[in-house]
Amino acid sequence: MKYILIILFIFKIALASAYADIINKIQVKNNNRITKETIVTFGGIELGKDYSQEQLNDILLDLYSTNFFSDIKFNLQGDTLIVTVEERKVVQKIILNGVKAEKTKKSILKNLSIKEKSPYVNFLAQQDIKKIKNALNSAGYYFNKVDVSMKDNDNETVDLIYNIDLGEKTLIKNIIFTGEKFYKDRKLKNIIVSEESKFWKFISNKKYLNPEQINLDLRLLEKFYLNKGFYNVKIKNSSAIFNDNYFNLIYNINSGNIYTIRNTKLVLPDDFDEKDFEEVENILIDLKEERYSLNKLNKVVKQIDQISVSRLYDFIDASIETEIIGDNELDISFIVKESEKFYVKKINVLGNNITEERVIRDMLEVDEGDPFNKLLHAKSLNNLRSRNIFQNVKSEIVDTQDGNLKNINITVEEKATGEILVGAGVGSDGGTAAFSVSENNFLGKGVKLSTGLRISEERIRGNFTVTNPNFNYSDKALSTDIFITDTDKLTDFGYKSTDAGFSIGTAFEQYDDFYFRPTFRTSYEQLTTNSGASANLKKQEGTYFTTNIGYVLDLDKRNQRFQTTDGFQSKFTQNIPLISESNTLLNGYQIDSYNSFNEINTSIGLYLRSVTGLSDDVRISERINLPRKRLRGFRSGKIGPVDANDHVGGNYAASLNFQSNLPFLFPSFQSVDFNYFIDAANVWGVDYSSAVGDSSHIRSSTGVGLEWFSPIGPFTFTLAQPISKIDTDETQTFQFNIGTTF
Repeated sequence: MKYILIILFIFKIALASAYADIINKIQVKNNNRITKETIVTFGGIELGKDYSQEQLNDILLDLYSTNFFSDIKFNLQGDTLIVTVEERKVVQKIILNGVKAEKTKKSILKNLSIKEKSPYVNFLAQQDIKKIKNALNSAGYYFNKVDVSMKDNDNETVDLIYNIDLGEKTLIKNIIFTGEKFYKDRKLKNIIVSEESKFWKFISNKKYLNPEQINLDLRLLEKFYLNKGFYNVKIKNSSAIFNDNYFNLIYNINSGNIYTIRNTKLVLPDDFDEKDFEEVENILIDLKEERYSLNKLNKVVKQIDQISVSRLYDFIDASIETEIIGDNELDISFIVKESEKFYVKKINVLGNNITEERVIRDMLEVDEGDPFNKLLHAKSLNNLRSRNIFQNVKSEIVDTQDGNLKNINITVEEKATGEILVGAGVGSDGGTAAFSVSENNFLGKGVKLSTGLRISEERIRGNFTVTNPNFNYSDKALSTDIFITDTDKLTDFGYKSTDAGFSIGTAFEQYDDFYFRPTFRTSYEQLTTNSGASANLKKQEGTYFTTNIGYVLDLDKRNQRFQTTDGFQSKFTQNIPLISESNTLLNGYQIDSYNSFNEINTSIGLYLRSVTGLSDDVRISERINLPRKRLRGFRSGKIGPVDANDHVGGNYAASLNFQSNLPFLFPSFQSVDFNYFIDAANVWGVDYSSAVGDSSHIRSSTGVGLEWFSPIGPFTFTLAQPISKIDTDETQTFQFNIGTTF
């Protein structure tokens, strides 16, 4: 027995030696620039530790991933690990030949994978050529040519020389939609990103022919039609016809028939509990007899995702099978099944030269060590795409030596994330101008910055906003806004208000389609008057420090946020004063419901607002007026209580609105849509003076509207006839507004 134990002990030692080695010494050969200590740090090598062959392979991969070495060899001699390396040459200088504009050079260099003082990798240099070509395409140089050469220097460095032929800029002169497209050109031009070139569009890059932008247009058009019930829509390949230094961009569309969902079915594996999928079943029941919509199907997928997130089923996948019944009906089956069972060993993030790796990993639903869930992995990729900071996102599942473990390679292609917007508009109430600058990935941290300025005849507003989409790893956005608003009515009504301050807020989806948006706001207002102000307004002159908290409860069941045709949105708003001279409490509720019958789209809206001074009268800047769209046929802000010939707003406001489009009216006018509306509303209530009438009378109007996608921008025209009004109201039978961006 004694000898048997000795033999087993010797066998165990021999077996351990076959699968692991203790490294007590490290020797590095052929290193010139990279020190031994740096190599040890890069590889995470620890002396005195047992290393299996797989662990040594991981160290090798870590060293290769630094890009400092073109070749690495390991050799174990006893307890000594000999590392033989061949270092890559370092890029000393990057030269862009053929580009004169410094702004363009900086934009190109910013997005390159290879930087000055970094190792030269031929694969990355070839990838950078694609990035340069894409950047030049976005700037309108569609016919560009780019190649790269390398110059060896005496100090084991190289200069990278990119030879660039810009070619002529390619502008889009006309965007044309052909085929059985069903919808007018005006609506379709609002869907896509590309724009027709106009002489005043000196900032926008959307006027240039850009393959990536065209692909985005095709995806947006397809999604639009799928959400409208056109299951078999065919968005055929676009074509660009070059003529006189301009392109005509043509999209050929065959919409097909509108389909409704006849039956739905959920198919589960035998060992899955049907009770866990009750919410999915309820959504599927509601889909029956509804018009087909991609957004509606995505709600089913979203509910299955929630089951995945709850970790009720770790290995889960889902697919959709659709059967066409007749000419316009569908049977849809959601097939839930178990996916391949393995765990995630390692996630490698590649291609992020600007964006911090932490930002990318924060958006992943599947982490290292987790069971691989195919649905959550797809959600991770969608999270990355939705941040609008990557041109492309790809993933690859890589086998390891352990069949139960796999690595995930996530490769991102970064894009320019800054934007400048200049806009202007003119209408029957005067002109407006706007300017904004935004950055969606500040310093690669995923933080959004934006600043804007908006000017009208009586008001100037400026603001600076910082938004962290994932504050403190909470999956919730945190926004900080610094603002100043100056309202000048000294000439006409004798008072002026300057309000400056900041707000901090967040927004998140508490339940399915139910959003909660709390805000903390602090402001300092200075109210000045002159001899033209009423006696009541002069009493309010002074400075006011106000701190309040507010929140919005938003139930959003719309089928889409842009060009809504179905569903409803219900919002309750409240602002509660914490520190304030007037302690004004604001309450508000609004609901807008949308319905469609064939191609007739209708909406009904209810809007309610009230302000109450808990300790003092509500001051002039906090009083309520109706938004322009809630009462047409009257000048904005020119109904309700009047003090010294000025409409001062009320303590209460309400409106009821109905609108319908008129698709049968001039259907051949491709750039024009018509609508009909009825509005009823009122602004009333005055708490600071009994001498000012409270204006308790309902105003109403009816009329028609025209929306025209004109050559210089969207044009809105309204012809309204007041039905009921009072003498102090200022009516406006004809209203128009035209605006554009540059």
